[in-house]
Amino acid sequence: MAQPPNGRGYYVKMKLLHKHGRPHLQDKNCFYRYYKWLLWLSLSLYFFTSYLISNNHVKPPSQNNTTTHVSRALIQSNHTTPPHALSTLGSFKYLKVFVYDLPPKYNTDWLSNERCSKHLFASEVAIHRALLTSEVRTFDPYEADFFFVPVYVSCNFSTVNGFPAIGHARSLIASAVNLISSEYPFWNRSRGSDHVFVASHDFGSCFHTLEDVAVADGVPEIMRNSIVLQTFGVVHDHPCQKVEHVVIPPYVSPESLQDTIQNFPLNGRRDIWVFFRGKMEVHPKNVSGRFYSKKVRTEIWRKFNGDRRFYLQRHRFAGYQSEIARSVFCLCPLGWAPWSPRLVESVALGCVPVVIADGIRLPFLSAVKWSEISVTVAEKDVGRLAEILERVEATNLSSIQRKLWDPATRRALLFNSQVQEGDATWHVLRALSEKLDRSYRSSRVSRQLNLDT
Repeated sequence: MAQPPNGRGYYVKMKLLHKHGRPHLQDKNCFYRYYKWLLWLSLSLYFFTSYLISNNHVKPPSQNNTTTHVSRALIQSNHTTPPHALSTLGSFKYLKVFVYDLPPKYNTDWLSNERCSKHLFASEVAIHRALLTSEVRTFDPYEADFFFVPVYVSCNFSTVNGFPAIGHARSLIASAVNLISSEYPFWNRSRGSDHVFVASHDFGSCFHTLEDVAVADGVPEIMRNSIVLQTFGVVHDHPCQKVEHVVIPPYVSPESLQDTIQNFPLNGRRDIWVFFRGKMEVHPKNVSGRFYSKKVRTEIWRKFNGDRRFYLQRHRFAGYQSEIARSVFCLCPLGWAPWSPRLVESVALGCVPVVIADGIRLPFLSAVKWSEISVTVAEKDVGRLAEILERVEATNLSSIQRKLWDPATRRALLFNSQVQEGDATWHVLRALSEKLDRSYRSSRVSRQLNLDT
């Protein structure tokens, strides 16, 4: 038995004797010969099995066992993988992702607050959970195309207003990168180009909830060469998009939606014509450059609050998903950022989204035909909402609803605890499979193939 040069396992070196090598052995009975072959086969199987076991549990030698419960805790929190969640990868079934097993202070410690896995920024948790039980996950980092860095930055809820406070995000991510770059060789060899992070808050990879501060700070230097999965997306040039990124939907709990649909079927009675519930300033002030976003909502309130066809509410209501399920059109005006969880909730509950956010880039354009299932209204035309929606209702509303109620459309925008074909994490993996040129391993294999040919 000898150790191969790369130190990643063992191989067996055995040499069978020629049958004429020792004449006196030729007189041994048949049983002895069979015994010798059986012994050789048993030893071969033993060392081969040992190699597989050690190869599938690669861990940096300096990392202690205290971090191994991170992945285990998340896996145990999931249900048994359903049959339809297996063998669904299609054309990217050979994609391999290594999930770093970071100490719990970077992720699972935050789950002590149950809001962490349920609020609108919780895709960072959902994607991590789904990858842990996915077919694409590999325990051997040397065969990985991409490396997922599971850092939860959106679960630090403010004691003042209860909103996620992400002021600690940059230092937490920098600490995680420092750890993996010192314990593993993979970050340094690619300068992080094949490493994947989630930035599920307002201005994505800039890691700030105020646009002026986000723009001033820009993308952290340490992440500028990586891939960021972010909810923020616009079609124009923006400092928070100056990084390789994939636009993903905000998180909405599939369980809460299913409960609502059971009580309010998609094709049921819709007695609300236009619906919006959310913050609308009566006298907006220019705060951190967000005057116009507030002005849009203010204009909606001033113009249509007296119109009985518009159901406008300025206060929170825990059961507001039932109101969406009863509505024909659901307004999705920009707020702090262009995107909103209302986009996902409206689609999932069969209400036609009315997108009022100039230049917004919506998630998964190849899978969700947004132009066919929604209505887009320019911010300057918000005062003409009634006129625009009346025209839609009179012309192609039934066609929009028919496409909107396609289960595949709803599935593409929802994250599940295990990857399911066509769901949001499935589309994230498909997007990564289209970025294999950033993978150190894939690029190296490609170069070798070119040399061989």
